[in-house]
Amino acid sequence: MTATDTALTGLAQGWCALSLLHGRIEGHIERALQAGHGLSVREYSLLDVLSRQHDGEGGHLQMKQVADAVVLSQSATTRLVTRLEDRGLLTRYLCPTDRRGIYTNVSEEGLRLLEQARPTNDGALREALDEAAKNPELAPLVRTVESLDSAV
Repeated sequence: MTATDTALTGLAQGWCALSLLHGRIEGHIERALQAGHGLSVREYSLLDVLSRQHDGEGGHLQMKQVADAVVLSQSATTRLVTRLEDRGLLTRYLCPTDRRGIYTNVSEEGLRLLEQARPTNDGALREALDEAAKNPELAPLVRTVESLDSAV
């Protein structure tokens, strides 16, 4: 085995630990959001991203930007937007300055649901991180995630 092989093995192990942490956190939040609010993690994320838009320069996100923010393909994002629009949580309208552009905004009902779900999301995240911190392989990653809170 060469030095590079050892480094790659360590890198692969780190990636596996990060993937495991992500999966555990996402699964825990998913169960909490579904049980408490009938939302998936992706739906919550989409509502959250869109709620941060504003009018003015660069305020509205293009669908590709939204897709990147929620880590989905553009087609999957469009389907997700349609589902939330059908539930009355989002609205779409034509851009007033470019009729080819379509904006998506969170409706009042969507904003209410997002505000109700935010403490559930945050609490489930905290619980998942606390549980993961008990695992020696995941504890360093948890500390890194927690340190990002103070860095931002």
